[in-house]
Order: sequence, then structure tokens, then C-alpha cells
Amino acid sequence: MGPRYPLIVEAVDRLKARSCLIDGEAVVCDENGLAVFERLRRKPSGEHVFLYAFDLLKLDGQDLRREPLETRKATLASLLRGSLPGLRLNEHLTHDGESIFRHACKMGLEGIVSKRLGSRYRSGRSTDWLKFKNPNAPAVKREAEEKRSR
Repeated sequence: MGPRYPLIVEAVDRLKARSCLIDGEAVVCDENGLAVFERLRRKPSGEHVFLYAFDLLKLDGQDLRREPLETRKATLASLLRGSLPGLRLNEHLTHDGESIFRHACKMGLEGIVSKRLGSRYRSGRSTDWLKFKNPNAPAVKREAEEKRSR
């Protein structure tokens, strides 16, 4: 990550933890605060890139992956409370998924990820989390075009 993402590095360095392993995604936002994947692909200067933190896998040497999602998210929220702008908690919404997905599409977002409450963390795809992509989002359209041209 080094010099390419200085805001993220600085924020992680200032966390009140000896060590941690955070699951998240580096993001660049537009003028409206919406994540725009295309801007990240253009390798922007680091002062505009931050990390949306989704999950906390380890903290101070303790493996949290077997803990339920709610415990990991609450611990992550506590860890990030008062952190610098390079780290931002990706909030967990508890409304029905269909309404959230429709709203995300109206906002022009890439889509949503739904995680089963009470689930343990597993790397890769699993039945405990589902990704729903907005077919009209630029990143999703580009991905579909790239697949067709192969």
C-alpha cells in the first residue's frame, strides 16, 4: 500500500491497536461522495483514496473470523471510532435487501453485498454473503463489455 495510499497508511498507523487485519476496499469518491471504481483504476494520487472497512478479521493477534458478523462489525466500529479520514466504516444496514438494492441502483452505485447475520468470516464466495450488481452502473457495464470481448 505504501506511498500509493498515504491516507490509509496514516489512519491505520494511528489506530489504537498493536495489529489488525481489516477486510475493506480502497475507494475514490466523486463530488457527491459516491464511490467511483473507474477513478481508482486510473491510479489516482493517494490523497483522494480511502478504505471502506467492511469487516475485522484479527485484532492484536486474536483471530475474530469465528465470531459472528455482528460482533466483528461492533468491534470494527469501536476500533475505527475517531480514526483519521483514510479509514471509514462501511455501515451495516438492516432494512430489507430489495429496498436497499433499488435505492443503490437509483443512486448509481455498483451494487450491494448482503451478509448473513450471525455468520463467521470465510474467504471467497459463500452462501453467507451475496453480491447484487447494478446492471446500469458504469463499472458493471465495463466488466460485461470486457467479458464479451474475450
